[in-house]
Amino acid sequence: MSIAVITGSAGLIGSEASRHFAKLGMDVVGIDNDMRARFFGAEASTQWNREALQAELKNYTHVEIDIRDFDAIEALFKKYAGDIGVIIHTAAQPSHDWAARDPHMDFSVNANGTLNLLEATRRHSPKTPFIFTSTNKVYGDTPNRLPLIELEDRWEIDPSHTYATGIREDMSIDQTMHSLFGASKVAADVLVQEYGRYFDMPTACFRGGCLTGPGHSGTALHGFLAYLMKCAATDTAYTVNGYKGKQVRDNIHSHDLITAFDAFRKAPRIAEVYNIGGGRYSNCSMKEAIAICEQLTGRPMNATYNENNRMGDHIWWVGDLARFQGHYPDWKLQYNVPAILKEIYEFNRERWAA
Repeated sequence: MSIAVITGSAGLIGSEASRHFAKLGMDVVGIDNDMRARFFGAEASTQWNREALQAELKNYTHVEIDIRDFDAIEALFKKYAGDIGVIIHTAAQPSHDWAARDPHMDFSVNANGTLNLLEATRRHSPKTPFIFTSTNKVYGDTPNRLPLIELEDRWEIDPSHTYATGIREDMSIDQTMHSLFGASKVAADVLVQEYGRYFDMPTACFRGGCLTGPGHSGTALHGFLAYLMKCAATDTAYTVNGYKGKQVRDNIHSHDLITAFDAFRKAPRIAEVYNIGGGRYSNCSMKEAIAICEQLTGRPMNATYNENNRMGDHIWWVGDLARFQGHYPDWKLQYNVPAILKEIYEFNRERWAA
């Protein structure tokens, strides 16, 4: 039976992928050592999600390996070798704020860990689709140079600009502030592309904006919508950082992202790069997201404003999905921001209350 190897399997995207491919009848080998709890504390632990996967999925095998351990990674790939049908790499240090605290740890997880997985794939399963969860932070703060217009509740791009439908993959990644997190993800992103081109391997970098969904263990440093909804539901103080709370993000539900991954698995290409997110269909400003949260909970949110934005943070990010949709025209987004927040709230409110 074909095997799906999924790193970060107890996280948001990894758990969604585990459930998706298990339901297709594949055996899932999930790699996750709950580094998220080490990065962000106990509230961000993915242990609850791991336990849920093990209880729900009979064809799920959990392996507690650190992706920085090449010997352990290679041994696992050697064990399954020709049976591996897809590799989905979601494990990462995901916060650009946290990366500045420990640059060595950030780079070793994001860049060296990705290199380990690519090399193990090349040695033991080189024709298997390798899907990497990259980030829009590879573009650094270049999006902030776009001609933006301040509206009542959001920043918006000049409608005459070439990126009015969203930012394309032709935006430069040079001469920009990436954050140390962004730099480590650039290294990983370029490695995934290079292994594809140099070794003729089917690889893809999916450069996501905000990836979210009910399985997200949101925390202050990572997980915008999930953490915002959690704060609204539990009356926890939330701080909006800079840009008058009008900064815009596109948001993609984990289900929609995994169906994109699956489309690539079925018809893989060499060294592809895709901006992936909610695009023009699913995006919001911070102010707009807070208003939706307040509507769902029926009470004002305990939010304060800090006029200092985070270094390198985007003012406006909406990705253009045309490249991916051109390659995979049957794929479509199913969730917009209100639907995403409603599902996060309904799925988690009892757990949060407890």
